[in-house]
Amino acid sequence: MIKGRIHSFQSLGTVDGPGIRFVVFMQGCNLRCGCCHNPDTWDMTQGKEYTAEEILSKVLRFREYFGEKGGITLSGGEPLVQSDFAYEVFRLCHENGINTCLDTSGSILNDSVKKLLTVTDRVLLDIKYADDESYHKYVGCSLEKPLEFLSYLNEQSVPVTLRQVIIPTLNDTAKNIFFLNKLSKKYSCIDKTELLPFRKICQVKYDEMKIDFPFRDIPVPIKGKMDELNKLIN
Repeated sequence: MIKGRIHSFQSLGTVDGPGIRFVVFMQGCNLRCGCCHNPDTWDMTQGKEYTAEEILSKVLRFREYFGEKGGITLSGGEPLVQSDFAYEVFRLCHENGINTCLDTSGSILNDSVKKLLTVTDRVLLDIKYADDESYHKYVGCSLEKPLEFLSYLNEQSVPVTLRQVIIPTLNDTAKNIFFLNKLSKKYSCIDKTELLPFRKICQVKYDEMKIDFPFRDIPVPIKGKMDELNKLIN
């Protein structure tokens, strides 16, 4: 029986996909993003093991809160690192009529991931920057990886919410928003774009783990700037 490593759960999430979500934060990540809020999810040897059936049992307890739009969201870490296990969780959820949502960087695309996407109702795709240089420097992969992933989602008609964390001095520009708009026009699977303000509440985690938070000196965006950028979304 396949098992997955889980970092934590959030029972009534409201910002992790449509409606009310049961959020599973999976252990393990193949990237090292400068703005990462969950460095404690990186190490694949950490977390607690669960079976897909055990995850389903937890989800079913909150089913009455989901309504028509809610369901389960797999986040992380990077859930694509455990795509075989993620598939089993989503398969069981579909058998029980539960909506499935995948929160991902889209940096992995293989046969196992493609199988997972057959039981995924929506993808929250994090496009972090508009240029390859920034991706290599602050993420650890090329921009081509998530764009390849997005192209496949479009081919398979998987609904996509495009997301980006706005980080002052790095991507808080009109040019960057125009790049996101360009993607929305090119890929019909994208039906929503969300801008999320960079936060530094994760600093305590880095301090406890005794590792450097790469973006510790970058300011958080002011509300006026977020409003300005959100007005450019179309």
